Amino acid sequence: MTDISTGPTSLSAGLRCRCPRCGQGGLYSGFLKIAEACEVCDLAFDFAEPADGPAFFVMTGVGIAVIAAWAVWVVAAQPPVWAQFVTVFPALLGGCLATLRPVKAWLVAEQYVRKAGEAQWLSTGAHGKAPASYKRKGW
Repeated sequence: MTDISTGPTSLSAGLRCRCPRCGQGGLYSGFLKIAEACEVCDLAFDFAEPADGPAFFVMTGVGIAVIAAWAVWVVAAQPPVWAQFVTVFPALLGGCLATLRPVKAWLVAEQYVRKAGEAQWLSTGAHGKAPASYKRKGW
């Protein structure tokens, strides 16, 4: 079993869609469904919860790249509208589908490396009550 310091980098594990600890086992059991655990090192993937982050980053990045390329193409070549529809929509869809898995895997690997978890509060607060060590100064 490898630990974080000897395992793959989060970027390399993410781009290959592999386990963030060993870099060998697959991360997914479906197209975007994260497996229960790594089949090589038995790391449980229950910590992995990237939520909507991967979709946001992918749609933003691919959208900017494709629309920028489209704008240059339209100004330079002035293609007909049908050619624009035939090329731009498949480019957007294909770009998003091609990059969503690696980006999600990279964010899962980052969660593992950074030991991400639920937020924990030191105090839930007691409204209207100051701590015993609190003293008002100058009033």
